[in-house]
Amino acid sequence: MSEQKIGEIAQEILTSHSVTFLTGAGVSTPSGVPDYRSLKGVYAGLEQPEYLLSTQAMEHEPEKFYSFVKKLYHPQAEPNIIHLEIAQLATSKQVAVVSQNIDGLHERAGSKQLVNFHGSLYHCHCRKCGGAVAWQTYLESDRHQACGGQVRPNIVLYGEGFQQSTIEAAVSAVEQADVVVIVGTSFQVHPFCDLIEYKEKDSKIIVINQTPILLSMEHSFIQKDGAKVFQKIHEMRINNDRV
Repeated sequence: MSEQKIGEIAQEILTSHSVTFLTGAGVSTPSGVPDYRSLKGVYAGLEQPEYLLSTQAMEHEPEKFYSFVKKLYHPQAEPNIIHLEIAQLATSKQVAVVSQNIDGLHERAGSKQLVNFHGSLYHCHCRKCGGAVAWQTYLESDRHQACGGQVRPNIVLYGEGFQQSTIEAAVSAVEQADVVVIVGTSFQVHPFCDLIEYKEKDSKIIVINQTPILLSMEHSFIQKDGAKVFQKIHEMRINNDRV
């Protein structure tokens, strides 16, 4: 991939009026958060990862569910250049983020118009009384000290549906963009990958990923580590600010 091509894509993002980022696990791997599907991911060696992260496991084998979910937490991880640059771009243009990630890093980086499509590990509540519980407390025990109920993170588990408000917010974010940037995702998980169907007819699609994705719509593709592309965006933005 030539530096010229990366520069052209970076310039297209920088000059867009409204851009929406659809992000996946590849956005957070530079922060030390493992992806879910690679050989080195958190599912490695587990025969039934989908079960361990399901409503069935939560209700019928809560200890096994809790033990697995705790492995998904990486509180030491910090937002990387991708998270930070996306948040920075929002200071000069309309920027929205719809993320598959549950690691809270977009939020920590400062993104405001953010849809955590699958929820966030860092927001928890008690299933019995509905009270909010700090994630730090959840990592100490999955039982609510106030009522003894089971605590869970606010993430979409296998076997659960999506809240209509989440779907609507994500669709709206795609509809408003003149450029949709798909970053760090194989773009195979439904209904997340279906969101692209809601883009405006004339809006452009840019895909930044280590491997090609299956997408029937016309798009520009950069087969590159997203961190390197966003480093280029950062450098060009700084240079433009100096002019």
